[in-house]
Amino acid sequence: MSAVEDSAPRKRGRPTAAERAQRLDDVLDAAIRLFSERGLAQVSVDEIAAEARVTKRTIYTHIGDRTDVFLAGVERLRDRTVPGRVAGESLAELSIRIVEALHSDEAIGLHRLMIVEAHAFPELARRFYDEGPQAYIRALVALLPGSEERTAAALFSLLLGEPHRRRLLGLAPAPDAAAASAHAREALRSLGLGAPGR
Repeated sequence: MSAVEDSAPRKRGRPTAAERAQRLDDVLDAAIRLFSERGLAQVSVDEIAAEARVTKRTIYTHIGDRTDVFLAGVERLRDRTVPGRVAGESLAELSIRIVEALHSDEAIGLHRLMIVEAHAFPELARRFYDEGPQAYIRALVALLPGSEERTAAALFSLLLGEPHRRRLLGLAPAPDAAAASAHAREALRSLGLGAPGR
């Protein structure tokens, strides 16, 4: 996915890489906000472009159609959480980042939206699962002793757990850093993957 160019007035010359990245974030922020408020089918690329102050053509050129924009939001969240193997990263550190990311307002909004839209957009639901939950499970597998996918899937489920359901229902706020850490460490202990206090 390449960066997005803005149609709003700006300084002369080509935008810097940082400016292009910021414009892409602006498009994805606008899209996620609109999708969360009204649903995927009720938001047009024109509306996303207007909200983000870019041209419709720019979105189609650099991201794609409405479903591609949604998936780009899912990928952005995933890439912020599991940007690749960090040298020396522990299973506990990755687990904490997953709890923080997937219990965030952004992730909860995307998850709610996908639940609502999955029936109407089954291919999008499949891609959401591949780019979201399945990618997190693969990242966990890479850090598990023996690279066990079943254990990674069980850990991922525990990292969501009942607190995630309460978040989806709007019954709980996002966890702070201490709560996310406690949640992740308890999930690890439940599977015999972490010692108390570690």
